[in-house]
Amino acid sequence: MPDVTRPARLTRVRVKARTTGAVLNRLREMCLSFPETKEVSSWGHPNFRAGRKMFATFETFGGRPSIAFRLEPTDVDLLLRRKAFFATPYGRGQWVSLRADGRIDWRLVQRLLERSYRVVALKRMIVALDRSVSKP
Repeated sequence: MPDVTRPARLTRVRVKARTTGAVLNRLREMCLSFPETKEVSSWGHPNFRAGRKMFATFETFGGRPSIAFRLEPTDVDLLLRRKAFFATPYGRGQWVSLRADGRIDWRLVQRLLERSYRVVALKRMIVALDRSVSKP
């Protein structure tokens, strides 16, 4: 017999929480694969840093999960033309966010994370990244 006491809304919330957790776990794995990166919790959500500078974050805006990237202003402008992206409210033209509650192109996320990392990383970190990428 079905459980008629559990509202459908609660089921949707649980599914959304599982999906959000899976997205965060995949993002975490990708971000922490870069040299000298760490995860720091601030402002109530996880941030990923290259050394001391933030290059990506996972947060919620308007009840929707999103991944924010620190990019060059020209890259931000190009991405804002796509439906899945929006201007990160605190970004001052240097951050763009991807809505993470729908289908996610993880290859694109990987490329954007690498660009974002390169924007803030120290030269030695970029050298280490280039060495790791060029290994067969």
